[in-house]
Amino acid sequence: MKLITFAIPCYNSENYMRHCIDSLLVAKDDIEILIINDGSKDHTKDIADEYEKKYPGIIKAIHKENAGHGSGVNKGLELATGLYYKVVDSDDWVDKDSLLKVIATLKKLQKENKLIDMMVVNYVYEKEGKKPKPIKYTKTLPENKVFGWDEVGNFKKSAYLLMHSVIYNTKFLRSTKIHLPENTFYVDNIFVYYPLPKVKTMYYLNVNFYRYFIGRVDQSVNESTMIKRIDQQIKITKMMIDFYNPYDYWETNKRCAKYLIHYIDIMMSVSTILLQVANTKEHDLKKEQLWNYLKEKNYRLYKICHISVSGFCKLPKVISVPGYHLAQKIFKFN
Repeated sequence: MKLITFAIPCYNSENYMRHCIDSLLVAKDDIEILIINDGSKDHTKDIADEYEKKYPGIIKAIHKENAGHGSGVNKGLELATGLYYKVVDSDDWVDKDSLLKVIATLKKLQKENKLIDMMVVNYVYEKEGKKPKPIKYTKTLPENKVFGWDEVGNFKKSAYLLMHSVIYNTKFLRSTKIHLPENTFYVDNIFVYYPLPKVKTMYYLNVNFYRYFIGRVDQSVNESTMIKRIDQQIKITKMMIDFYNPYDYWETNKRCAKYLIHYIDIMMSVSTILLQVANTKEHDLKKEQLWNYLKEKNYRLYKICHISVSGFCKLPKVISVPGYHLAQKIFKFN
């Protein structure tokens, strides 16, 4: 069995997918790489086939009809043979030295018969012309040990878990019955959020592993693109509100419950501020509808968000929008 399956969902990725794939190959036979071609119209298919031929036993090319990023993640999980499962977007890459440390750590845990549900690593914002910005969890998670939710501290607003920072145990992830929506953007939030209440064992390795590239005009996280796709952002936010009532876990798993609340607050913040920036009557109505949705579904959670970051985003635009742009400069997102 391979130690890690890396799934690389690709759509028209010919210009950058080689860099992504090559960054993983330092791990050699310890990993499998699934290049999942999501109905690309460029030379992605040819490049995937080329790599499969060059690295038999390590790389597999999977070709499917276009159904979006979530479908690629689903297909990767379905076909994965590795003990652990990690998604790497085709325009991102991993740090090679950090990858070797991840491999060594997971092997050590395996030898000690300590299989974990989730490993957490750092990710780094890589933006053209800007200094790389690492996101770490050093004041939130204990390092170099297996731990549970009872040892998790408070997450900073700028350092919540993303798909980039988690490596799941494949068997565990399948046991959650997770299935990401197809033909929908921003499903990476579900990938991280949905399994969390079921996670029992974690391990934080303080390495700047995942390199998250920001800067392409057509990226889904580009601000103007996110505003155009705001209905999908709202859709995912509502789905996450519907998944769990965090207060159901308050007595038995308070740390997890607090993080679920934290994540919903972040999702509400993103949706709200983008609707504020769009600055039309239609977007104002959508903002009101989203907050009413949360209020009707979970009034207690609504009250918490109302006095937290997402509540600030709902303040008059002359206050919230400049505050958002200042945060952009400080934390270097979008």
